[in-house]
Amino acid sequence: MSAEFEDIVETFEFLDDWEDRYRHVIDMGKALPVLDDALRVPAVKVDGCASQVWLVPHIEGSGNDAVFTFQGASDAMIVQGLIAILHALFNGQTVGEILKTDAIAAFGRLGLDQHLSAQRSNGLRAMIARINEVAAKAAQS
Repeated sequence: MSAEFEDIVETFEFLDDWEDRYRHVIDMGKALPVLDDALRVPAVKVDGCASQVWLVPHIEGSGNDAVFTFQGASDAMIVQGLIAILHALFNGQTVGEILKTDAIAAFGRLGLDQHLSAQRSNGLRAMIARINEVAAKAAQS
């Protein structure tokens, strides 16, 4: 796991109250760079999310050692925060590392798996699936 993600885990351990954790997730989302409207196109929209979500991947290199970065945005504050957590988990990792990462288990370390609505959980799985799909395709190039 990335150091940035481990920092989030530590912060969540420190925050006892779920309201504080949700506030922290929302604050992380607000801290993400704004996704340009020109990039909010159907090709990068994630299906399966109740809210609107766009993930714009960038791959540098080829094969398993290709480096994955992405920009993302949502029209829902809590989902924008989930994108920020995914950013901490995956951004700057190689596609090989991404394909070995159990993102659902990582979110479980934050306890989020137990505190998201069914729709949000499905949306999170859809975002993770999109990232894995992009990583798998890049690994084959």
